Amino acid sequence: MAKTLKMISAGSIRIEALYNRCTGRETPQQRAEKRKASSAAQRRMNQIYSYQQLELRLAANFPTAGSALVVTLTYDDRHLPKSRKESQIRFKYFLQKLKKARQQAGLPDPVVFWTPEILTSESGRWHYHIVLDSTGQDLDMIRACWIYGSDIDAEKLRVDDDKNHQTLARYMTKELRECQEYAARPGLHGWSCTRNAKKPETETYIVPDDYELQVPEESTVLLDERKQTEYASWRVVKYRIHSWAFPSAARARRRRTRRKR
Repeated sequence: MAKTLKMISAGSIRIEALYNRCTGRETPQQRAEKRKASSAAQRRMNQIYSYQQLELRLAANFPTAGSALVVTLTYDDRHLPKSRKESQIRFKYFLQKLKKARQQAGLPDPVVFWTPEILTSESGRWHYHIVLDSTGQDLDMIRACWIYGSDIDAEKLRVDDDKNHQTLARYMTKELRECQEYAARPGLHGWSCTRNAKKPETETYIVPDDYELQVPEESTVLLDERKQTEYASWRVVKYRIHSWAFPSAARARRRRTRRKR
């Protein structure tokens, strides 16, 4: 007897799913119940991952408070774009200038996440929300590279109960959720990132049948769902680690299976 443990790791955020595995010695009813539990756990995990994909990407790249800057770049009247495409072209040029400025200063290429916004803006003016890795010299570089206006707001990334990766991701994607333009044109992307941005890590393990999910100390549980039937069970937990001291999954490992891509 054994269970499957699936883990998604994104910086200080973890999502873990534990569900039963089928064996050849079970009755058809038992196998059906276990397949149902496995599908339910995978489906719930996918829903979490899909809804909070940006949150996990932000956490994977900017794990701690202050590791990134959260910036709003607003166009002035002179440079106000006439279309979304024109805005994208100008923002791409800004990214090129910022990358060059980093290279000249001997700094690594910037890791940037961004989203354009106009439809939900109170002013109705094009602007960009961006999150980028903090090096200590970023604000001066951003002001020099953003040649389309002087209205620039910046603050350090917060990771606490009031503001964190989840609240930031929800704020950056609010136009995607709220505007009819996106509903009518599903090909539009709510957010983008540079190619050097890290992705969350996904791992799958075979664990003993008596294994139970354990949330590390000094962690905040963000979600904990479970279901138990006569023959099968599943549980999905999402939590944020405060101490940045990750637990080792080796204690759970009997046989590791690589994720198929």
